Amino acid sequence: MSTDTLHAQVFLLPDLGEGLTEAEIVEWKVAVGDTVEVDHIVVEVETAKAAVEVPVPYAGTVLCLHAEAGTALAVGRPLITVGAAPTETSAAPDAPGPGAADPGTTNPGTTNSGAADRYREEEQAGSGNVLIGYGTGHAPVSRRRRRGPASPAAAAHGLRVGAGATTPGRPVRVAGGDAPAAEMGRVGAEPGQPVRVDGDAQPAATASRVGTCLVISPLVRRLARDHGIDVARLAAGKADGIIRRVDVELAIARERQAGSSAAGASVGAHGVERIALRGIRRAVAHKLARSRAEIPDATAWVDVDATALLEAKDVLQTAHPEQRIGLLALLTRICVAGLRRFPALNSSVDTAREEIVRFAHVNVGFAAQTERGLVVPVVRDAHTLTTGQLAAELGRLTALARTGALPPEALIGGTFTLNNYGVFGVDGSTPIINHPEAALLGVGRIVDKPWVVDGALTVRKVTQLSLSFDHRVCDGGVAGGFLRYVADCVERPATLLADL
Repeated sequence: MSTDTLHAQVFLLPDLGEGLTEAEIVEWKVAVGDTVEVDHIVVEVETAKAAVEVPVPYAGTVLCLHAEAGTALAVGRPLITVGAAPTETSAAPDAPGPGAADPGTTNPGTTNSGAADRYREEEQAGSGNVLIGYGTGHAPVSRRRRRGPASPAAAAHGLRVGAGATTPGRPVRVAGGDAPAAEMGRVGAEPGQPVRVDGDAQPAATASRVGTCLVISPLVRRLARDHGIDVARLAAGKADGIIRRVDVELAIARERQAGSSAAGASVGAHGVERIALRGIRRAVAHKLARSRAEIPDATAWVDVDATALLEAKDVLQTAHPEQRIGLLALLTRICVAGLRRFPALNSSVDTAREEIVRFAHVNVGFAAQTERGLVVPVVRDAHTLTTGQLAAELGRLTALARTGALPPEALIGGTFTLNNYGVFGVDGSTPIINHPEAALLGVGRIVDKPWVVDGALTVRKVTQLSLSFDHRVCDGGVAGGFLRYVADCVERPATLLADL
């Protein structure tokens, strides 16, 4: 075996978009011991806005995955460590001598430095290239997972290395500084600071360090995390510091018993389910709580006769079947016209500078319910699009939302939101404003109701429009004027022509 040094590159979780500070690991696409190329997709993460596939800017062998699936990781923290796989050499006379270069060693200053430098430049500049690749394509992963010895010193640093990546007496150099032992799998905070980890090879255990304790299995870690069990606390009373499944299960039972005792007879035999706020659910919770905390909102509503709007939709669909113009596109068209008349609602409040910021552009967000939860894709520059173009863009974004393929930039920058909760069979609501916007229009279901037309009672298609608005940007007169304008356009769509 050659005795050269194994070079490793630590890839940090990149900036995933405006305002995003962390991401949750959904699924690793590679495993320790796999071989990857530059730009290969190595992990799928879920941010507060969308699911994102992350490519790696290095080529080589996967040495360490710094977080398991289900873990929330902050931007700038270590994500994956990639190094060059060492090449075994025979003891033949023509084998390289002690001073010769090992063909299995990657020089970080040559093979990977260009990609690494480019990654750092693009990440600092806010380029989307840290997410969409570097122009080299995605080569298939070579599944060369080999199990074998690993250095205990490397294990102490949280470095999980596949067999063959280290041998007895072989030093391992990892790009990164020392890190707290409490951070599982972390090699270093900043690439470029080499650390030498030396140690004799011993049989590897499927374990990872968490503080001063050693958790045997990822399943045990997940079980403890899902039930809110502190494994470091469990390790305090154990001589060997090893946490096993039975230890976690006993702790869970104790927690449940303590909870039942505190709750008394009202709980009885029924358990209490605790669901962690993660991914989109956590993002929605934080955003709505911030909206309620910061925005002094008010809501106004009106019942409208939507019969004429439905007839107009049918006419357009018959005349232009290829455009698939639906109700959402028509309502978006009406809202855009209303915001041009009442620009106070197309704004936000800069609390730091105590200013109202009015936008010249109209970016309409629309609520879309998906399997991942509620998302709000944004139709940019909606004021420049025809009704047919609005329909096409709404359809495109809806399809991406349903497949979880929306890019982060498609979920930011809205100036007004339209929420058609009528699809859930709901008549009305008091919708919460999508912070930092200033207004949101909700549309209830369209149902047959008795309605007076020209003094005669008849049955019409009726819906309820609800407008929530930020009382800091305007008073009730402006909000009422906008809502009445939208209602008039719904009842008499032809009047919209005057503003087109």
